[in-house]
Amino acid sequence: MTAPIETGAPTQRERLKAIIGGSTGNLVEWYDWYAYAAFTLYFAPHFFPSQDRTAQLLSAAGIFAVGFLMRPIGAWLMGVYADRHGRKSGLTLSVALMCAGSLLIAVTPGYETIGVAAPLLLVLARLMQGLSIGGEYGASATYLSEMAGKNRRGFFSSFQYVTLIAGQLVAICVLLVLQAVLSEAQLDAWGWRIPFFIGGGLAVIVFWLRRGLAETQSFAVAKAEGAPKSGFVELLTKHPRETATVMLLTAGGTIAFYAYSIYMQKFLVNTSGLSREAASQINAATLFVFMLLQPVAGALSDRIGRKPLMIGFGVMGVLCTYPIFATLAVTKDPLVAGLLVMGGLVIVTGYTSINAVVKAELFPAHIRALGVALPYALANTMFGGTAELVALWFKQAGMEQAFYIYVSVMIAISLVVYVRMKDTAKTSLIRED
Repeated sequence: MTAPIETGAPTQRERLKAIIGGSTGNLVEWYDWYAYAAFTLYFAPHFFPSQDRTAQLLSAAGIFAVGFLMRPIGAWLMGVYADRHGRKSGLTLSVALMCAGSLLIAVTPGYETIGVAAPLLLVLARLMQGLSIGGEYGASATYLSEMAGKNRRGFFSSFQYVTLIAGQLVAICVLLVLQAVLSEAQLDAWGWRIPFFIGGGLAVIVFWLRRGLAETQSFAVAKAEGAPKSGFVELLTKHPRETATVMLLTAGGTIAFYAYSIYMQKFLVNTSGLSREAASQINAATLFVFMLLQPVAGALSDRIGRKPLMIGFGVMGVLCTYPIFATLAVTKDPLVAGLLVMGGLVIVTGYTSINAVVKAELFPAHIRALGVALPYALANTMFGGTAELVALWFKQAGMEQAFYIYVSVMIAISLVVYVRMKDTAKTSLIRED
């Protein structure tokens, strides 16, 4: 006979240990992912020979978008894996793939040395990282939401975006440090490789850290009860409404997040005309405040519900995105630019702080990791991963303002979903406390 599976609720200390451990790994994963975006301005000339900076950035953004093509595949494969073998197993596998991708970028020679093989190897590295991050989101969102207690689920699950933003912030801080200690020529020549070596090394540490995490009660209960196996057919046939809801609520949120965080650094240099150093400093400062806002908004959702925050993001995003970007385009003062960017990120907090828990609360435990990961990854690939590419294409075509409209329209589509959906804080399918 099979031994009974322990399904007792974890103690508060066990919850905190698991959430801290899971969050630390999430930070390193996203640092590795965002290091590519943070250092694009420096490594793009090595992989894409051209005299036009916009053309170089467009090529690098294209590969950034290609990495997103693997995210749905990673979400599918590792979402199923995490549902069948445990959240901890999924988290461990994802960080191993991220490590390999980062180290490949760090050691790949430039175009002048190996020709077209250089961008091809860059594509391969981003495909590996895309596979990893596709599985990471679903596994970590599910893990944090399940390990948090019912009354503080919004607060604790918000740490997924705290560490996601922290990963991006650490990448920017590494850039600022390298800008301070290396000359421009050194950073352009070889200094840009350092952050990818750092990321690969940290991922090795996290791999061992995640092997010691506790499994969630929700997974143990689902396994003990013999719930149906997670899979693509099961998701689409038994949970089509929830799957569509995740895709549509993600569309506007993810494009707004990538527009105000990832693309903003390039926008401030390439459109506003600020220096690379000033753009990096603005990005770091605003992301730090943005990171601190996540648990505040998450805790607020535990009191007033998830729906008011999402509607607030939708309404303000539709009304303010065009004015913020249009003003930034002609702003030369770094302080004013920083305040405008911060305003945009405050608005986006209504989505980022609670989107993970909202998605997790929509699905039963046996298919939760896949249900969170796959539709999110599809929407993220279509809209988040292509945000830079679309923005730079519009700029090169001489109609940059069309991007501001595009972002506003996508937020408006998600707003309709926010208004019509039930508040998951009241209808959550996470039964265990």
